[in-house]
Amino acid sequence: MAWDTERTRRLLLEAAAVEFSARGLAGARVDRIAAQAGVNKERIYQYFGKKDELFDTVISTQLKHVMDEVPIEGYGPKAMADYAGRLFEHHRADDSLPRLLFWEGLERGEYVIDRADRADRCASKVDRALEVLPGISREDAADLLLTIICLCDAWAVLPELDGLMAGKTTGRVERRRVAVMRTVELMAEALVVSLEGSR
Repeated sequence: MAWDTERTRRLLLEAAAVEFSARGLAGARVDRIAAQAGVNKERIYQYFGKKDELFDTVISTQLKHVMDEVPIEGYGPKAMADYAGRLFEHHRADDSLPRLLFWEGLERGEYVIDRADRADRCASKVDRALEVLPGISREDAADLLLTIICLCDAWAVLPELDGLMAGKTTGRVERRRVAVMRTVELMAEALVVSLEGSR
């Protein structure tokens, strides 16, 4: 029977996402990734190279997946709020990308893999925000998107801070999602109002 290369790669990427998001690049272990995927660790080196190259592949794969899976839809401030709500829900269901990005920032500083490709994807997201809120500046669109990302990613990487501040009450997650959406809508509305006031 032929070896299913794509299935093996997928299993390794899934296991690596779990390991890296929990322990970062420095703390992750190739043997744990291989064991979780149910394959020999030599496959990791064969398919991805060194551990840091596997980390890079995991981040690139996760970023592409989320950017494609959670698009900005519609127009106006409510569309940006809706995007924030869906991104929050996505990260609540799978917190690996926010955690991976925080580990990347902590362990690598300014170095990012696929810088040109990531810059292009970020630029296209900013372009879409400019379509949703026509007339605002590119810098304002970028700030709005960064605010959304920070608000949504924080839930995954600062789990106890919310509990310490707000308590662990029933319905807390939904309340936080609504608060994120409300914050984004108010920020987007302020940008639109500021634009109209300057005309």
